[in-house]
Amino acid sequence: MALSAGIIGLPNVGKSTLFNTITNSSVLAANYPFATIEPNVGVVKVPDQRLYDLANLINPNKTTPAICTFVDIAGLVKGASQGEGLGNKFLSNIRDVDAICHVVRCFEDKNIVHSYENIDPIRDIEIINYELILADWEVVEKRFSRIVVKAKSGDKHAAVEEKLCRNIMQVLKNGQFVKTVSMNEEEKQMIKNYNLLTMKPILYVANISEHDAGNAEQNIHYQKLQEFVSKNTQDQLIAISANIEYEISRLPNQDKQIFMQDLNMKQSGLDRLIYTTYKLLNLSTYFTFGIQEVKAWTFVNGMTAPRCAGIIHSDFEKGFIKVEVIDYRDLLSYKSEVVVKENGKLRIEGKEYIMQDGDVCHFRFNV
Repeated sequence: MALSAGIIGLPNVGKSTLFNTITNSSVLAANYPFATIEPNVGVVKVPDQRLYDLANLINPNKTTPAICTFVDIAGLVKGASQGEGLGNKFLSNIRDVDAICHVVRCFEDKNIVHSYENIDPIRDIEIINYELILADWEVVEKRFSRIVVKAKSGDKHAAVEEKLCRNIMQVLKNGQFVKTVSMNEEEKQMIKNYNLLTMKPILYVANISEHDAGNAEQNIHYQKLQEFVSKNTQDQLIAISANIEYEISRLPNQDKQIFMQDLNMKQSGLDRLIYTTYKLLNLSTYFTFGIQEVKAWTFVNGMTAPRCAGIIHSDFEKGFIKVEVIDYRDLLSYKSEVVVKENGKLRIEGKEYIMQDGDVCHFRFNV
């Protein structure tokens, strides 16, 4: 499974610059609204030093990191749901993503046009949130008009869905996100195919100035954003200077660390963005290890070994027998699988085993 995230925000908040950083590509980033009209899709390697440390043990033919897909879509304006700007048709481009990265402008620059006269991250968030709510209302309302007929005919399953739709519509009407609705697992599965935007976890990305890159806490707009996110959401917030990150992405590897040290940056914003999104989605990584390939695989915490095997291939899950598991730290310490086994650090786990972050696995299966 590959992580996917949609990048949204008002025009000229730094979305496309951030996308250029993520993919190190040449997506149009212009100083006027709606520079991005069609969605841009980029695939980036998930940084994980453990993968390369493991690969260095055997120098495999191939080293394959996990990947993350980012979708950069057009800037949204107030009234998009009524057709303002480019309208909200672009929202369909991110209905299938796992998470939303909402870029919020937290920098002052008179040379860069803003949709409004002043910088106000809370106002900007509320504008976008309102458009997401209206977009979801449209989806639920259409479904409700169909399901209510089935419910009246005596369909018990439809009756449950009708009641759920009513609850969701009331929450949306009150200006709240659908993820605030209390639902059991059956109800969550019932609306899964709705792909509601306000059900998705959100990572708010405060785009700060180059001057604040090493110390975001001094940025007054970021301070306000911190307070808002902590009080009003269960989502995550990070600060990034998109311009600085873009410059870093263009440097040779040997110069990146020096540049970041000069700016008092311990970690690149791109790495923090991916790690935080992983945390937001409750994701972890396991590895497969062999001379042909050392590879990182993304899984949801709590998944059993057979389900994780199914990420590689459905046959692995269907015919799962057991899995040989080594903690990556043990493999790095003992240098080889043979020595790991001699020291009793290789485990044989069955169908009930819950995969752990950093597990190095050999799946045994029979189809």
